[in-house]
Amino acid sequence: MSEITTNEPPRAHARIVYLGPVAPHWEVYGDYGDRALLEEFRTRVLARLVLITRDDPQFRRNSERVARDAERELISIEWDLGTVSA
Repeated sequence: MSEITTNEPPRAHARIVYLGPVAPHWEVYGDYGDRALLEEFRTRVLARLVLITRDDPQFRRNSERVARDAERELISIEWDLGTVSA
C-alpha cells in the first residue's frame, strides 16, 4: 500500500474533550468548518469513545483510529484529556 500525502489545508477543526470518569466520558466540539462534516465526524468519534475512559487500554487503539479518520477527512483535531502538567 502506498501513502498519499497531500498539502491541503484542513477543512475543519475539532476538539475532543475528556469529561471525566462518569459517562458520558467524551464530547466533540467543532471550532470551524462545515457543520455537516463535523457532525458526521462527531458521531463516529463518539461511537468509538463514548464508553471508554482515557485510562482504558482500548483508548489508545480507538484514538489512533479517530486520528486516521480525521486525517482522511482533512479535519485537524485537538485532544483535551484533562491532564495537568506539573
